Amino acid sequence: MTKLPSILQRGEPSRLFPVLADTSKEGRTLSIFLACLENVSEFGRAMMASLDQRVGVRAKIETYTEVGLHKAIAGAKHRPDGLIVVSTGKSSWTALVEAKVGAAELTNEQIEAYLNLAKLNGIDAVITLSNQFASLPTHHPLSVSGALTRKVDLFHWSWGYVITQAHLLRETGEVADREQLLLLSELQRFLLHPSSGVKEFDQMPAAWADLCAKVAAGALPAVRATETQEVAGAWHQALERVTSVLSRQLSDHVEVQMSRAEAGDPAIRMKASLEGLTREACLTNHFLVPDAAAPIQISADLRKRAVTLQMRLKAPADRQSTKARVSWLLRQLAQTASRDVHVRLLWPGRAAATQFPLLKLREAPELANQDREGMSVLSFEVLLVKDLGAKFAQRKIIVTELIKASTEFYDNVGGYLTAWQAKPPKIADSKLEPESVSAEALREQVEQDALDR
Repeated sequence: MTKLPSILQRGEPSRLFPVLADTSKEGRTLSIFLACLENVSEFGRAMMASLDQRVGVRAKIETYTEVGLHKAIAGAKHRPDGLIVVSTGKSSWTALVEAKVGAAELTNEQIEAYLNLAKLNGIDAVITLSNQFASLPTHHPLSVSGALTRKVDLFHWSWGYVITQAHLLRETGEVADREQLLLLSELQRFLLHPSSGVKEFDQMPAAWADLCAKVAAGALPAVRATETQEVAGAWHQALERVTSVLSRQLSDHVEVQMSRAEAGDPAIRMKASLEGLTREACLTNHFLVPDAAAPIQISADLRKRAVTLQMRLKAPADRQSTKARVSWLLRQLAQTASRDVHVRLLWPGRAAATQFPLLKLREAPELANQDREGMSVLSFEVLLVKDLGAKFAQRKIIVTELIKASTEFYDNVGGYLTAWQAKPPKIADSKLEPESVSAEALREQVEQDALDR
């Protein structure tokens, strides 16, 4: 019989093949996930690392379902679904787990009860899993009082995040053990099947259509309106879906760009999105692709009803003329045939930017100099613009188009662009000998320059 951790009154070790009622879809899905977390070393390490928990070679992960704790809150009706214990020699880290599948969503009442229960039993964290996306595991879909998370951490994994991590570990060959790789493959296969109850974010809330209609009528979103808050939150979930899809396509980690303050406090990130939405009726963020020439900006403009992706590159400083600089860019985009790609040229001083369709600029590069004779372009913005019209306001279509446009942009533009980099300096032939730049030699040179003047 398995010895239970001291904090547990009862519990079952997580099973790969749980014997549960057909109605217990959440319990079955969670048990299989936790069993893989425990038994696939690289997967366990990767998932725990996302919570800033290092799991070394000697550390051990144990997981349990159907748990009952020794200390309970009087009158509490909620019971956590699972427990994770990470043992590292003399110390251990513990977390209660609550899982939702299908359309079921987490509630404040339930999560706040688990936070209090964890504090009562000396448990370090509460982890939730659901189909709701989060920007980071530290950014929870629910807004919970800070007083409840002072002594107990609160984390969230979306099922989409779990699928992506499993996929990346498989694709990058990080799981060396054949049996563990098989378990991870079966986990991914199971989670992707409709019967698991796992569903990735695929539509904006009902407030999306209402907000689009108001903007179309000339109004700006009100910052305190519930519909504005819902749309801003859903935008963040849509971005996580976009980066998840790109991560799987590229077999590398694509992530939303955030400042340190935004990463530390989701409220700061929400505030930034609300400002853009209420001032300009536009939602904008950047995401980062490893080794890409620049961050990729993605935006959804409610006024124009358009989705735009773009990257900015500095023009090569070792080429003086605009013609040469434009040629440098066009060579990189020689394979791009999309009619939706445009090039914006940014000029010195107060000169307004100019913009041309890529295909037109390729046919007539001299257009870049039009009304800008004697000036050299400073930088370029390469854009993919998708004018969606009435489809923009449709809740499912907008998410689908954001994903499709992101893939199209990277496949046609982002994957080809390379940032210009200055060449390293070279030693002049006249200075190859160290004696040529000695203090005495430099002094003589300065004196000679003074005489020449």
